Amino acid sequence: MSGDPLAALRAATRARVALGRAGDALPTADLLELRAAHAAARDAVHLPLDVDAVTAQARELGVEVLHATSLARDRAEYLTRPDLGRRLADDDLPAGAYDVVLVLADGLSPLALQTHGVPMLREVLARLDGWRVAPVVVATQARVALGDEITAAVGARSVVVLVGERPGMSSTDSLGIYFTFDARRGRRDSERNCLSNIRPPHGTGYAAAATTLVMLMAEARRLGLSGVALKADPALPANVEV
Repeated sequence: MSGDPLAALRAATRARVALGRAGDALPTADLLELRAAHAAARDAVHLPLDVDAVTAQARELGVEVLHATSLARDRAEYLTRPDLGRRLADDDLPAGAYDVVLVLADGLSPLALQTHGVPMLREVLARLDGWRVAPVVVATQARVALGDEITAAVGARSVVVLVGERPGMSSTDSLGIYFTFDARRGRRDSERNCLSNIRPPHGTGYAAAATTLVMLMAEARRLGLSGVALKADPALPANVEV
C-alpha cells in the first residue's frame, strides 16, 4: 500500500488536488507547474490557426474547403469584442442546397482545432450517408454563432461547428462540437446541442463523439428541432441539454 493515502485520487484525475503546503504557499514544484500550465493556456488562446495546414489535411479527406472570417480583425479584437466574432466579414460564399455545413472554427483554442479538428471531421463525414453536405468551411476569429451566418451563406439547413473550447489549467486543446438545426442568425445557445471535451486520450474520443452527434442530427431532422428539447440519450428526462 502506498504511503500517500491521496495517491489514488491524484491518479484518477487531471485536476490539481491535495497539492500540499510549504508554509502558507504551495510546494515549489507544484507552484512552477501551475504557472507553466497557466502560460500554456494563455498561449493556446493566442496561437494563430495554421489555416493552410488544416485546409490541406481536410482536402485529403476528399472534400471541398472554403474559408471564412469574422468581423474581428485580429485576435485582440476577437477577445474583446465577442459580438464581432459572431458576424461574417464577407458572406459571398458559393451557395447551393444542402442539409448541413461543417465548420472548423478556431474559437478560443486554435490549438484544439489544429490538433483534433480534421480527425474529428473524418469521423463525422464517415457517418453522414444520406445527408447533402456542403463544402467544409474553415473559419478564423470565429465564435460558435458565426456558424449560423455561414449556414445561410452556403444555403444549408443545419450547421455543425467544430470549435476550440476555452483552455483550462489542465486542458489547453479541448474541442467542442455545436449542432444547430434550422440555423439562422439570431439563434439562441439553448437551441444548440453541445458535445465537449473531445481530446483523446484524456477526453471523449472521436468515434464516440461522432456517433452521438450524428444520432442527434438524425433526431433533429425527424423532430424539426435542436437544443434543450432534444435528448442525446432516451434514458434522460426531457429538456436535458447535451
